Amino acid sequence: MSPEVSVVIVNYNGLNYLKECFDALLLNLKNIEFEIIVVDNNSQDDSCAYLKANYPEIILIESNVNLGFGKGNNEAVRKAKGKYLLLLNNDTIVLDPLLPVLNFLKSDATIGIAGIKMLDENKKYLPSAGNFPNYKNLFQMKKILDIGAEFNIGRFNKEYYEVDWLSGSFLMMPTALFKEIGGFDEDYFLYVEDVDFSKKIADKGYRRVFLPHFSYIHFVGFNISKNHLLVKGYEIYIAKHFKGFNKKVLGFILAINKLVKRIKQFLKRN
Repeated sequence: MSPEVSVVIVNYNGLNYLKECFDALLLNLKNIEFEIIVVDNNSQDDSCAYLKANYPEIILIESNVNLGFGKGNNEAVRKAKGKYLLLLNNDTIVLDPLLPVLNFLKSDATIGIAGIKMLDENKKYLPSAGNFPNYKNLFQMKKILDIGAEFNIGRFNKEYYEVDWLSGSFLMMPTALFKEIGGFDEDYFLYVEDVDFSKKIADKGYRRVFLPHFSYIHFVGFNISKNHLLVKGYEIYIAKHFKGFNKKVLGFILAINKLVKRIKQFLKRN
């Protein structure tokens, strides 16, 4: 029987996370026909050997270079046989059954992607959705995540919320839509590719939906030392999604943001 869902995971030196990630997946994919495809981005730990020994049913693609997040996902989806995709980070633990999330997605053809609530390693709420970049929020990037009081505190009353973009650490969507938009833009190596991905889905007229009553743990790897990668990601985003005067103004705003970040880092070191 063909799988209904293809789970796609990009791995890079994630050996310490793999057991909890896959054990939770296998538990919470109950009553779903699925396959799991892992793209390994030339890990230097024993990730591939571990997966072969402990999860031989997984389809493992071993790259001899680090493809990055977006390109790694694109490579995996080319082999996917499921009607739906679950794009999942390797450093995650799914906490709830996924069948209701799949059924919600299947219930409405206008939904392009669905995401769920993200928690940190201590099960404290983390934002996993946001606004598309604009004049206001690029001055302070944290405002990109400011989409309402419920999202600020992590307490939700509604069954679902429509948002601009969803975190790439957990995305469920139809495989056909992934292919229709051309997958992830491979000009991004790390960060902001999920914002770009959601924007392409929005441009096709599909909704991006956040389901707060299902959750997963994400051992987030971002820290202040990676700010330059985040800024670079938004530079690429502006170049792709804005034109003329708007493009120049947003580029200028982002340049100011970059300068302020450099000054803050300098002051911390001195």
